[in-house]
Order: sequence, then C-alpha cells, then structure tokens
Amino acid sequence: MDIRQLRYFLTIADEGSITKAAEKLHMSQPPLSQQLKLLETELGVQLFERNTRNITLTDVGEALLYRTRQILDLFELTKNEVMDIHAGLDGTLSIGTVSSAGATFLPNIMQRFHQMYPRVNFEILDEDSDKIMEMLTHGMIDLGIIRTPFAQNEFEHLTLPSVPFSIACENVFWELESEEIELSDLGDKPLIVQLRYEKDINTAFNVLGVKPKILCKSNDVRTILSWANSGLGVALVPSDCRFLLPISNLHYINLKDSFLNVGTAIIWSKKHYLKTIAKHFIKLFEAYG
Repeated sequence: MDIRQLRYFLTIADEGSITKAAEKLHMSQPPLSQQLKLLETELGVQLFERNTRNITLTDVGEALLYRTRQILDLFELTKNEVMDIHAGLDGTLSIGTVSSAGATFLPNIMQRFHQMYPRVNFEILDEDSDKIMEMLTHGMIDLGIIRTPFAQNEFEHLTLPSVPFSIACENVFWELESEEIELSDLGDKPLIVQLRYEKDINTAFNVLGVKPKILCKSNDVRTILSWANSGLGVALVPSDCRFLLPISNLHYINLKDSFLNVGTAIIWSKKHYLKTIAKHFIKLFEAYG
C-alpha cells in the first residue's frame, strides 16, 4: 500500500464509480480497477460492494477512508513544510485584511518586512472580518488582520492594544473646536456606524439611557467617512481610522467614554500549516504592538 494507491482509493470513494474516478484521474478504467484489486488483495479485505451501476464502501472501506484522509493530509502538510524550509525566506505571503488596518499600520509593517526579507512578495486581500476568517478556515490565505472581537477558539492570534472610538464630522455639527466629548453628546446627532459595531454602540448608549439616532450603516469604514465628509452625519469610528481620508473636511473628536474600544488582531488557522515567512511576519507584528 502506497500514497498513489491511497489517492486512487480516495478518488473512487468520493466519485462512487470507478469510471468517474478514472476520468478525474485522467487514466483508463482497467488500470484503476487493477490497482483497487491489488490494494484489496494486499489488505485481505473487500473495500467496496459492487453492482452494475455504482459501488459503495464496506464497513472496512469506511474505516480505511477515514484514515486515508488523515494520511494524505499529513503527507501534504509534510511536503509543504519540507519545501518551505528548503526554499528559505522567499515566496508569497497572502494576507486578508480589513480596510482600516490595510490602510493604516499594515503598510509600515510590510515596508519593514520587505527590508528584512526582500525576496518575499505580498498578496493583500481587502475583505470584512467574516470573509477573512472563512478564507483562513479553507486555507485560501496565510494570515488575517481583523478587528476584535472574534471567535478566538477557532484561530491562533496576537492582539494589538485596543484604541478608543472617535467621531468624524464636518464643523457644521460642532461650532466650537472640541478635543473630547461625551457619548451622551451624540444623542441628537445623525450617526453613521459600521455594522459590526452597531450592537456595541447601541449597548453603550443604552447604559447612558440615551437612544442613538443611527442614520446609516455600512461594512466599510471608508464609506462611512466619505458619507460624513459629505455632511450626511457624524461617523463613529475607531480612532486609528482618522487618516483613511487624508484630504477631507472632517473634524475628529475623541470620545471620553472608555467602554467603546476596539482592538486589532492578526489571526491564523489552527488546522493548516503556517509558512516560515508567516511566522516571521507574526513576530514583526508583535513587535509593532
């Protein structure tokens, strides 16, 4: 029994037909049938129940299928690890990032990383937190940079210190230049918020006995700031987002209330192999914090 035979067995089991499996493997049916027969003879068991239309796994076949998936996953993991070590610190590092992180501190980290490891290229995917976690789960990216909170039990992670919320608005909403305001001061203002923070914002207002006037909601912080810049309302955003619209009429004011805070985390899958270059990037991310 070898890796090739196990791949054949897995394909037959997944396709439910030797003919379909042969097509998927780009080989003719007789050699594939012969390989299956040799595997059954070597193990001394019958792996499939055969009829004129399809084949189904026996109980022994089900047991072998379970182990085969584990063996092939481990084989791919080992191969990737060996190739990664042999290649050294080069290749492509794919990172999914929320727009606020991708446009603020991430460029600085990437620049420093490139100076340290000039043979590494980047692939940056700008998505929301849920999509980034989905891509990590399916092994589509190496790392994710998202806002907290998130399902920490599903991913390994490092978290940067949290930052408070600020408001961004045109001066029409505040005649005087203010450095700080209370959350309760926003009770009569048309608010523009990110969907992922709507629940937290409502909770914070409820604690004060104030019902917020949420005018618009969006997933994208740049969209929120653009709406505020047009004079539509007051954007309520993490304070480290204030440089996302460098040319604007926005006036930023810090909130005094400490119970509205948000952090940034770098996350990676617990199940998939983590590249060496990704491990080095995580160390740099940690030093940045």
